[in-house]
Amino acid sequence: MSPPRPKQGQTKGVTTLNLAFQTVSHLELSLYGRLFYCERRKTVPDNIGELLTARGLTYWFMDDGSMKSRESKGVLFNTQAFSSDDVDRLIEILKRFGLLAQMRRQSDGIQIYISGASYERFVELVSPYVIEAMRYKVPLPRRTHLPKR
Repeated sequence: MSPPRPKQGQTKGVTTLNLAFQTVSHLELSLYGRLFYCERRKTVPDNIGELLTARGLTYWFMDDGSMKSRESKGVLFNTQAFSSDDVDRLIEILKRFGLLAQMRRQSDGIQIYISGASYERFVELVSPYVIEAMRYKVPLPRRTHLPKR
């Protein structure tokens, strides 16, 4: 409905530049709206294990994921908008993918932390589907210790 336009924001004193645009609602997507929203609140459906694929995990990472730090091989998912039961459900599904995942409490809610021990498995799952513009988010090989002399 509108072309992308720059939108400046402020978060904790940091200025960000985002792109904003409007899209059209479509009946074909209303099923997903009903699955993932209950009374205008984000929710994780009970059957998320049947829905989440490696491609879906990649889209989720490109939108709400990041590396823990430049030094770490850990991955974070921002799940602050979800209840702890929903986060538990997501963690169980991530474990089915062979990822070591756990809750990480923050002042604004709960994140999911995927251990650096799962780094290679995570990259194996998401790399085939990451779009070029988001490649910067894919974890690069890292050392977690200095080489021995």
